[in-house]
Amino acid sequence: MDSAEACRAFYAVCKSVNDKLGSLFELRSDMAWSVGGFGWISLPNCCGVLGFGRFGVSGEMLGPNGSLLVQALVDSEGRFLDVSAGWPSTVKPEAIFRQSKLYLGVEESRELLNGPVYELSDGNALPQYILGDSCFPLLPWLLTPYVRSNEEEESFGTLEKAFNSAHGGAMGLVGTAFARVRARWQLLSREWKEECVEFLPFVVVTGCLLNNFLMKCSEPLPDDNVGCLREEELQVFEGQVDESGERIRDVLATHLSRVSLRR
Repeated sequence: MDSAEACRAFYAVCKSVNDKLGSLFELRSDMAWSVGGFGWISLPNCCGVLGFGRFGVSGEMLGPNGSLLVQALVDSEGRFLDVSAGWPSTVKPEAIFRQSKLYLGVEESRELLNGPVYELSDGNALPQYILGDSCFPLLPWLLTPYVRSNEEEESFGTLEKAFNSAHGGAMGLVGTAFARVRARWQLLSREWKEECVEFLPFVVVTGCLLNNFLMKCSEPLPDDNVGCLREEELQVFEGQVDESGERIRDVLATHLSRVSLRR
């Protein structure tokens, strides 16, 4: 078949995968499993880790070093729980986040992260939450790292250091998940031409769904470093700090500090 026909057939398959396997993004149906997985790594009541993947696009349409950003929530095994794809790298991460189904499902419809609180040994209670990169706002259900300028990082106390250490380890799950997708589908490990950019989000989501499908079938995992692009750090969120989010983060930081002392 000629190239035009082949392209149409390829995107028809991608659309079918999205339609038929969309239920493999299991945030709503598999919350208990996700919470249990993070419990094993001393993150009680955590429902996922939220971050971004970056997929390069050549040409001038998105400017120098242009790319599409993909927001993804993953579980402790690197399965994708929620994916929002197709955002130009010129859009601020906070704007992407506040337009995503994940944000709307928590803040507006209240369908997500509404499960039982977890009581810690010190009597404090933790609501369900997710961990997010420093480019996101700190919220009662989205806990981001403690951030200071490079010169002030040495002034972090024991609680802040314990939290940031656990947070940093968990954030690596997002990079690992995207690395697996790129390793399995080399098409996503290189820059796309700008004339094809409208199809890229569907292909990325297809790769994420098929990754979940293969994990469900217990297929061997690829080498996480194959085809992995070095992700550029996104700008740290500089907006207003949520006081409830600060309090909940401090509660979790205290718990993690105690855990680290017992090791």
